Amino acid sequence: MAKAIKVALAGAGAFGIKHLDGIRNIDGVEVVSLVGRRLEPTKEVAAKYGIAHVATDLADSLALAEVDAVILCTPTQMHAAQSIACLKAGKHVQVEIPLADSLRDAQAVVDLQKQTKLVAMCGHTRRFNPSHQWVHSKIVGGEFNIQQMDVQTFFFRRSNMNALGQPRSWTDHLLWHHAAHTVDLFAYQAGSPIVKANAVQGPIHPTLGIAMDMSIQLKAANGAICTLSLSFNNDGPIGTFFRYIGDTGTYIARYDDLFNGKEEKIDVSKVDVSINGIELQDREFFAAIREGREPNSSVAGVLPCYRVLHDLERQLDAG
Repeated sequence: MAKAIKVALAGAGAFGIKHLDGIRNIDGVEVVSLVGRRLEPTKEVAAKYGIAHVATDLADSLALAEVDAVILCTPTQMHAAQSIACLKAGKHVQVEIPLADSLRDAQAVVDLQKQTKLVAMCGHTRRFNPSHQWVHSKIVGGEFNIQQMDVQTFFFRRSNMNALGQPRSWTDHLLWHHAAHTVDLFAYQAGSPIVKANAVQGPIHPTLGIAMDMSIQLKAANGAICTLSLSFNNDGPIGTFFRYIGDTGTYIARYDDLFNGKEEKIDVSKVDVSINGIELQDREFFAAIREGREPNSSVAGVLPCYRVLHDLERQLDAG
């Protein structure tokens, strides 16, 4: 595909804007349509980024013949159905994490992708962050093997607000959204499937209807283990912090930054063409479209993560 890839982006909120910023740095890609829940704020974002077409219904963007691909940054509960709609419309699709909030729906997306042969990718950004890429290259090169990962995913979100401090129209979820990052990354970095998983959760919030605290244990077939703590109650630094404990060193990854176990910073600026994980994720999506190949973090490639989340949900429901 020598011509520019023309993209529709659905979800003009905090994460959609991160994608728009990343795409600005990628040659041969043009965002031609922006979909948002409310028309006026969506028009404002579109004007800032020079996007001509604005809609409040994804179907309007899918009807545009010029659209080659869609990036979905919409509420979790819409991901699977919207991914299926994109594939049925003949569009390549990248859906932000999570692929779905049930294994059944995730499997439905994978099944349709196999039928259409279109590129379908899920935004498991940790695979693309330079910090995690640096560790991955050490593992692939045989220089480092994970013994344990210790991960903290902490937010202060006692009301339904997004990353920009704006009210959300939907409710976030520790298991199906935030745990998905670490469950997938652990298996990916360990190079071994997860064979054992346990979870406990704290009290259910009286109005949000979700657990605000959760603890997860994972074990890979090669013996590596992972401990994941998640909270929406943490009054302190927010984000996800990964400690890799291995046979030849310890590394701490904080998004696109990396440190050794003594908190000495490691330069990851030369790991890839950018230090922005979202941009690198988008670059992989567009490269896979141009090259007609399966992308890293394809919907089929991340499906094992959703099998683990499904098993954990069954444990929590039974408890």
